[in-house]
Amino acid sequence: MNSADHLYVKSAATAWASSRGTRAAIDFAQPDGSPMGSVVDIRLVHKKLRVHLDRSVAPQWDGEHEPVLGVSVPVDQDTLIKRWYVNRIRLDSEGTSRRVRIGTEAFARPTEWFSLDECEMTERGLSNPAVERIVQSRSTPPPSIRVTLRDRKQPDARTRAHVLFRRIEEARLVGAVVVVTRVSHALEALEGADQETQAQINTVLEDATVWLQKQAVARQEMFSRLSDAAAGGDVQETRGLLAHVNAIAAHDRTDTETQTAAAAAAFLAGALREQEKTARRLNAAAEAKEEARRRTAWEKANAVARVRTTLRTLRRNGRTMLGTEKGRKVAMLADLADKVGDQLTRSEINQIKAWKARVQRERKPATELPVRRNHAPEPSPKSDRNRNTDTGQ
Repeated sequence: MNSADHLYVKSAATAWASSRGTRAAIDFAQPDGSPMGSVVDIRLVHKKLRVHLDRSVAPQWDGEHEPVLGVSVPVDQDTLIKRWYVNRIRLDSEGTSRRVRIGTEAFARPTEWFSLDECEMTERGLSNPAVERIVQSRSTPPPSIRVTLRDRKQPDARTRAHVLFRRIEEARLVGAVVVVTRVSHALEALEGADQETQAQINTVLEDATVWLQKQAVARQEMFSRLSDAAAGGDVQETRGLLAHVNAIAAHDRTDTETQTAAAAAAFLAGALREQEKTARRLNAAAEAKEEARRRTAWEKANAVARVRTTLRTLRRNGRTMLGTEKGRKVAMLADLADKVGDQLTRSEINQIKAWKARVQRERKPATELPVRRNHAPEPSPKSDRNRNTDTGQ
């Protein structure tokens, strides 16, 4: 199935209903743990359709929705015979878009395909020219004709037997268990057969019995595999087998078969709930991780902005700024540079280093400065003359 086919179906169904003056409510249902897009429910005014785009969900022929099957969804011949026909859907690529086409499949007839514009919704359900012909042929009684003595003459037992032989062979070829069983009963009840024809009937019945037994064994094995897959927790195997048994073994189920199918459906529903819980947990963890990444990125961007603002302030006012204020700002620059150094330019890093060095120079204690030694003043010439006078020299 194309990953967007359910969206194309929704768009086409909405447009089709609108063109007929009505509305269609579309829902992407997920019964039995099926993935999103496997099933599209279309609710019209008086009818409901369920479009099965893949095999994930088995059609329910006696449910409230009329099934419309994708081209890959199987249908057993017994269902075709019982229902007269089934409608199918396919999506053909046209450029970058997909066009919906509706087909009708009947027993022993090829599927006929029509555009969506050729389809209508009737009291019976989704209809097209092929459906109308099938319903008309099933509903119209044969024309009455004058019955003659020759017309009243029934085919002999040999002819009737050979007709039934062909029907049972055709039914076996398509795997129609119900038809094989029904025709076998008709052969058993056939009267008036000669010895040779009766021998042929007996042979055909024996072969049919063996075939039916093999089908029963295969059916039993299939339900057993379904039970094992569900018990073993194999979601993919269970989903595939459940779709298969619902397609080819939907009728005349035993209590055990019904319980097996119900348990498998319950397992798939539970698995879907667990998948949804896991998905929610993973989404929550991913969202938390993304939130942390965004917060870290915001903090780094904010720190870089503070570095650049502080550098501009120091360039403008650094010479006249008080030493304590200048030291605080340079200390902040050094701390921020350690955190976001990879976000700064080489020039900015060099400026921070230069300011750190400058503050360190300005903070050197006075004891580290060179000391100028004091010398006694030399006596002036006047002082020398006074001393000489006093000594009488």
